Amino acid sequence: MSLAFGFQSEPVYAKENQIVLISFDGAHDNKLWEKSLRIAEQSSAKFTYFLSCVFYMQKRDAKGIYKAPGRTRGTSNIGFAPSVEDVTTRLEHVWAARNFGHEIGNHTCGHFDGANWSADQWSSELAQFNDILSSAWSRNGLAHLEPIGWKKFVKDEIKGFRAPYLSVGNGLFKALKSNGFAYDASTVSRGPKIPNMANDVVEFALPLIPEGPSKRPIIAMDYNLYVRHSKAEENAAQSEKFEARTLDAFNAAFEKQYNGDRIPLQIGYHFVEMNAGAYWRALERFAINVCNKPDVDCITYQEALSRLKNTSGKNG
Repeated sequence: MSLAFGFQSEPVYAKENQIVLISFDGAHDNKLWEKSLRIAEQSSAKFTYFLSCVFYMQKRDAKGIYKAPGRTRGTSNIGFAPSVEDVTTRLEHVWAARNFGHEIGNHTCGHFDGANWSADQWSSELAQFNDILSSAWSRNGLAHLEPIGWKKFVKDEIKGFRAPYLSVGNGLFKALKSNGFAYDASTVSRGPKIPNMANDVVEFALPLIPEGPSKRPIIAMDYNLYVRHSKAEENAAQSEKFEARTLDAFNAAFEKQYNGDRIPLQIGYHFVEMNAGAYWRALERFAINVCNKPDVDCITYQEALSRLKNTSGKNG
């Protein structure tokens, strides 16, 4: 703006929109599928769902379908689907979520710790995930219900990964690269961090954020809060207190970035309502309040990756 004396005011540069990445590991419970999609609708958010493929088969079928590296054929750390009806509903949720603009990612099959797996062992697990998910409709006698484009979706659109227990190793990253993954979301950083766009497989790190009266750092994930708050044992009597602590931690972490450098903030969840739903209630309140802001984008990892690459290219 020109002034009367011929001077010009300092230009005001608009900040990039604040990115918030909310994801769910496992994504099995169908009631929580419905709840998460409701939250997404109320908050205008797009979520990333990292699937576990054992929830697309029944235990009786598992021996003929799945074998994790170094494990007995047909075993899983997290169980299997209880019925064809359960699988059908979950498949419908996955397809609906994908069509609404949410992202589907890979969380392996049986949820085993693969820290010591070789690249070949990881590749075996990744290949089985694709085979099991791609054929899920037909394997469960539902071929007549399979949406057009399902197999192409599994083959071409699932490009993100999160390891069970956030347990990674050199074998994993070699396998992700050789299997065409765009990013991994399994590592942890001391705080929100912009990933290195130069890596073949971009590493999104879940941040440590301050939490509780002493502001001790904790991974921004519901299970870690559950362990801290109640030693991973249900304490329904303190549910509202845990909800408040969680919401305070998320809000503080968000405000620091929103009012600062606007580094993307990542929050990880599971399809389990721990401590009588404290963490899901906190997430719902957080998402509805934050994601509806005009300069905040609660988006998928793939969308964030695309934006960050564009920004990196402009600055390079």
